Amino acid sequence: NVINTIFFFIVMYTVIDIETTGLSKNYHQITEIAAAKIRKGEIVETYQTLINPLVRIPHFITKLTGIDNHMVKDAPTINQVLPSFIDFLHKDIFVAHNATFDFGFLNHNLKVHHQQNLLNERLCTKKLANRLLPQLERKRLQDLCQHFNINNSQAHRAMGDVQATALIFNNMLTILHEKGISKVKDVLKFEKSPVRHEK
Repeated sequence: NVINTIFFFIVMYTVIDIETTGLSKNYHQITEIAAAKIRKGEIVETYQTLINPLVRIPHFITKLTGIDNHMVKDAPTINQVLPSFIDFLHKDIFVAHNATFDFGFLNHNLKVHHQQNLLNERLCTKKLANRLLPQLERKRLQDLCQHFNINNSQAHRAMGDVQATALIFNNMLTILHEKGISKVKDVLKFEKSPVRHEK
């Protein structure tokens, strides 16, 4: 069974997604974190919380995510949330779509509030898509969902995007396996390999 063979090598990882008040980790704040712990290709545990950003959420962000100021007013702050999130993530590989964004925001807040750094290995489904699917014109999460025929009914909410990313990554692991790339170190190396553009 191909799937079992793949996950024999990459058995433990956590898929993460965050929602924020904007694009800059230095100026904007996290409003939601979701994560799914994957074991042998199956979601075995999930983590999800809204976060009070302690600033007003811009209207265009509410329009995009559906998260408004009222929803987060009684939510915990990022300072309160991070310890439980770090416990959940533990030493797993950090998997996300555009992982630099999610990892960057979380690491920045961890440094600011807890004087710690995220030390987890990370894999990015966007970077993998650049190498595995060069024929796709765009590599947004919605483009990959369309390519793999995945229905993300809660796009731009953290858990909806986590579940979609987990399915995308599952498909990518199958393609990687077919290319003879199955071990964690080889997938990490492949993600950093030069991108070959389709002519």
